[in-house]
Amino acid sequence: MGLAWQQGPFGENPSGQFLLEQPLPGHVLYAEPAGRRMRVELAGAVVAHSERVTLLHETARYPVAYFPPADLDAGLVRPSSHRTQHPQLGETSWWSVEIGGQRFDDVAWSHPRPPRPARLMARLVAFVWDAMDAFYEEDEPILGHAADPYHRVDVRSSRRQLTVRLGGVLVAGTRAPLAVFETGFAPRWYAPSRDVAAGVLHDDPLRTLCPYKGVARYFGVAGRRAAATAWSYHDAPQPRHSRWPDPTGHRLPRSVPATTMPLPSRPSRSGSRCSHHAPYRQARAIAG
Repeated sequence: MGLAWQQGPFGENPSGQFLLEQPLPGHVLYAEPAGRRMRVELAGAVVAHSERVTLLHETARYPVAYFPPADLDAGLVRPSSHRTQHPQLGETSWWSVEIGGQRFDDVAWSHPRPPRPARLMARLVAFVWDAMDAFYEEDEPILGHAADPYHRVDVRSSRRQLTVRLGGVLVAGTRAPLAVFETGFAPRWYAPSRDVAAGVLHDDPLRTLCPYKGVARYFGVAGRRAAATAWSYHDAPQPRHSRWPDPTGHRLPRSVPATTMPLPSRPSRSGSRCSHHAPYRQARAIAG
């Protein structure tokens, strides 16, 4: 969850409420300085590099990083003839990138003439996330979408007894689980690999991305029609998640569906919206 998506205060289904006499508009846009140096790379070239990035929060969308035109490589980024319309920001102009004879059509967009309340967005350029090779904050790659400064992940060690069963089969049992409290999600419980029953889990090809925890690797339960029932973050960023169990550990959910952070896809031509891809798989776990 972030400021303007899922159960965030400006999202479609906020978990709380504003104590105001007049309700807020149904669709909100909020822009702020990202306060972080960001870099965009494509085909071995740096397309944009800036310390003046603007982060746009919009109801039901992930935050989007917008770069000043002066911080783009003008020799690579070319205007496109394609135009679309954003409901609040008006005309959307698209941009292409040319690198070493390769042309990448319509992989960035800007709003040349937004309405007066949004004039600070005029001509700032955003890039289609999955059309680029990499986005960085300083020198660390950012996965999935621009990081939301209002999103938090807390990892807490516990001495509870955690038991995970699926259809009567013992999957894991531990007295050293980790509780993961992530903004907008029910608590998730993770078990170290040493406490997962031998031979129960098998690799599933599903992978999803989270800008805060990294790439999620999934597992099914042997002998059960339960694909992608468990997941693991083998390369969780450090030191933010230095309490994750050993890198080979398997982590399993508590008594909630095994949802992951949405996997963004290419934005629609109408703007920067990402599709919400979240597989839901159920395993029963008991934490005493």
